[in-house]
Amino acid sequence: MSDTQRGSCLCGAVQFEIDGAFDSFYLCHCSRCRKDTGSAHAANLFATSAQLHWRRGEHEVSHFKLQGTAHSRSFCRHCGSALPGLHMDGALLVVPAGSLDSEVNQSPTAHIFRASAANWDHELEQLHAFAGLPE
Repeated sequence: MSDTQRGSCLCGAVQFEIDGAFDSFYLCHCSRCRKDTGSAHAANLFATSAQLHWRRGEHEVSHFKLQGTAHSRSFCRHCGSALPGLHMDGALLVVPAGSLDSEVNQSPTAHIFRASAANWDHELEQLHAFAGLPE
């Protein structure tokens, strides 16, 4: 199994590689991550030793840091797709799992900030599931 993962944004303007292993994979339910994703939670991989290499479009990556907090995100300035970013003065690489084109070969480590989950985010596994768009 290779320790190199490839990823990109939705429009293809940005492409990257991650060399090295991920330390953890968290599903974060905090209100900030829910705002970032527009979903029930963010799904992020964390690494302290893996290296990020921009293959195309590094200049197309925008960064947002929420003033007065440690919360930040990186995204494609064209399509808005979430992209990897360095946090904690470069000590921590955070990679949105959905930005990877390679298969993620590890299961989530844990849910975090579950106490902040949306009031509709419970027992979702009991809902009917469609393989595609419902008819």
